[in-house]
Amino acid sequence: MSDPYAKYNEVEKLIDAEQFDEAIAGLNEIVAKDETFVLAHLALSRAYTKTGQHDLAIAHGEKACELEPTDSFNFTALSVTYQRAWAGTQEQQYITKAEDAMAKAQTIARG
Repeated sequence: MSDPYAKYNEVEKLIDAEQFDEAIAGLNEIVAKDETFVLAHLALSRAYTKTGQHDLAIAHGEKACELEPTDSFNFTALSVTYQRAWAGTQEQQYITKAEDAMAKAQTIARG
């Protein structure tokens, strides 16, 4: 499948079916071919969060924000990723980062 959007749509079905390992493999194929594919980074963040791999989830959430720094949704999603990392680890740093990401999202949304 050479169309990254077609591949992404197939991988989303795997995520919906909670087949996270397969989804992660497919998403990593997408970003290996196109590191700028933001939807794949956001989906990787979600899938890694679901599997308790918080460092990887955060890395992909941050990458999405780096690639599209004016998209408030990406920062909102990153805030949620940080919140879930806190819930999974109880590391206080994630709460601060979640608040910062949400503030950034709100600033962008206000324009």
